[in-house]
Amino acid sequence: MSWLTVLLVLVVVTAGLLRWRRPAWYWLTFGVTLATLRVLIRYGSVMDACGLTVPPSRWRIAVARMANRPAPESRAPRILRVRPTRTGLVLRLGLRPGQDAFDVAASCDRLRHSFAMYGVTSREIRSGVVELRMTGYDILKRVQMPARVAAAPMRVPVALREDGAVHYRDYRTTPHALTLGATKSGKSVYQRNLVAELASQDVALVGIDCKQGVELFPLARRFSALADNPDTAAVLLDALVSHMEGVYQLIRAEQRITADVPDAEIAADIWDLPDHLRPTPIVLLVDEVAELALFATKDEEKRRDQIITALARLAQLGRAAGIHLEICGQRFGSELGKGITMLRAQLTGRTAHRVNDETSANMAFGDIAPDAVLAAISIPTETPGLAVTGDSSGGWARIRTPHTSMRQAVNACNRHAHRTPALPPGLAAFRPELPPAVSLVKVPAATEAPASV
Repeated sequence: MSWLTVLLVLVVVTAGLLRWRRPAWYWLTFGVTLATLRVLIRYGSVMDACGLTVPPSRWRIAVARMANRPAPESRAPRILRVRPTRTGLVLRLGLRPGQDAFDVAASCDRLRHSFAMYGVTSREIRSGVVELRMTGYDILKRVQMPARVAAAPMRVPVALREDGAVHYRDYRTTPHALTLGATKSGKSVYQRNLVAELASQDVALVGIDCKQGVELFPLARRFSALADNPDTAAVLLDALVSHMEGVYQLIRAEQRITADVPDAEIAADIWDLPDHLRPTPIVLLVDEVAELALFATKDEEKRRDQIITALARLAQLGRAAGIHLEICGQRFGSELGKGITMLRAQLTGRTAHRVNDETSANMAFGDIAPDAVLAAISIPTETPGLAVTGDSSGGWARIRTPHTSMRQAVNACNRHAHRTPALPPGLAAFRPELPPAVSLVKVPAATEAPASV
């Protein structure tokens, strides 16, 4: 056996081990080259088999007849660019006259099998241009966020999409969101990761955790206000509504609607105000919203109506005042009482982890993206953190949150505790009372002061 054969065997064995144990390393070393060659070689025949070709135009047929040449073949979409990424390939196609982006999207599953890729998704870039994002391996099996993310004010990375892109929570474009998921589905980890990312932002965090505070109170050093029971939550929400009304009065006073002021300088929300006048934006996180809507007595029913009314007002009017809602729960349907569906209609962003029945998935996507319902109910039990996300545009995607332990989230909140803003007096009463941070450095025994008698 020559040295060349031995080297070839070692390369094949190494590639097999990497593909089995480290698919990301395999893709960066061998997979990206093989996949690029496979796509370029098979491209024409695959497009023809998938019905993504168009017959030749009349003038081409006429020229072929005049030149006494064979009839031209059908043409596939033009390859404008092939770009390798750390998780797959990005193929940008120029559509031929008569082709539709929907035809390409409908053929994604056939393209996945034909090109031997793990996943293929399609999106329209502009008129006549479609982008295919192909993944070479299961990137959601072991989530690894990229080292560099395009974070911005009120925009934080929270998960990884199935096409390899980072999923961001952007409060400027999607002010309010609903997160659903059964027990042990990864909903709490998603919320924990969101808080850890928001901790480094100039934002006030307000939390309502009716599970006696077991989820949010460990992160209390970064929260400006917290409530751990429905009674306190009702008063806190009323204070938020009053704060919202005060912010609108500030905006009215600073609109400067005069003839000599350009239209672009007229304030309509807090982001149009000068920096020294702009109130701190607020993110309200509600854990287990059903605990706020359930009641057993007449007094609890009055409290429940007060809470739901305040949440609906904040969802309808809070965006311009810089108040954003993050509502989490296991179910969020009409059985929770009046006002629930009206509140749900205001929650643009939808994220559904594993649910126990189709009805729960319909609560999240039935009114905005019916195709996502089947994807939500097919999430397996052994993949916590896997979720389906969508919005009112009808688009949806599978995402998975990187595992963030409670200790990691607590460390992030403690590290950015100095960013916790002071809220107005009406909300200051809900600021969590915490003991001072204790140093972990032990004082040597020789220097310890003697105990007083």
